[in-house]
Amino acid sequence: MVDHQERTRAAYDGVVELYASLFADRLETQPFARAMVTTFAELVRGTGNPRVADVGCGPGHLTAMLRELGLDAFGLDLSPAMVEHARRAHPALRFTEARMEALPVEDRALGGVLAHYSMIHTPPGELPALLAEQARVLATGGLLLVSFFATDAPEPVRFDHRVTPAHSWPVDRFAEVLARAGLVPFARLVHDPASERGFLDAHLLARRER
Repeated sequence: MVDHQERTRAAYDGVVELYASLFADRLETQPFARAMVTTFAELVRGTGNPRVADVGCGPGHLTAMLRELGLDAFGLDLSPAMVEHARRAHPALRFTEARMEALPVEDRALGGVLAHYSMIHTPPGELPALLAEQARVLATGGLLLVSFFATDAPEPVRFDHRVTPAHSWPVDRFAEVLARAGLVPFARLVHDPASERGFLDAHLLARRER
């Protein structure tokens, strides 16, 4: 696990400015993803607990969007260079270096967790523990929105991501892992790819009910 995470951290440390330039305004051209983030924010506001973690926040653009949507959002990222960039770009927001499998957040503290394509580099065998950690920090009724690349294959598919190797998932399989982690999936959106990779784009909304 450590070797995989160190490789991912180093890879993203090396592409901060390029990544930020490519993705800072990405949702402006992705109406489906934008709609899911907006819906997530509305549902979180409805829980009465607006505190939200943007895990794998990268340059912080979605953390800022969540704040604009009325949430008390903060960003967490494995890459210290990404965190530093996010702090410069959004000085009014909070960003902290952290690993998704060991979040610096107390139990049942959050109304929501956003994981926007930030779990795609996680090996399939490590995903259950990662999702269980997101469940740990969610209050009862709290929401997770996770976006990822989907495949029609029966098993996760490893592929060569531009930054570091990643995995696409069968949507039903991902939903099953969410359920085993204590999160109940209740909405999904799967649509044609926004990139040349050819994988479908998938977004799953899940709730901690206990």
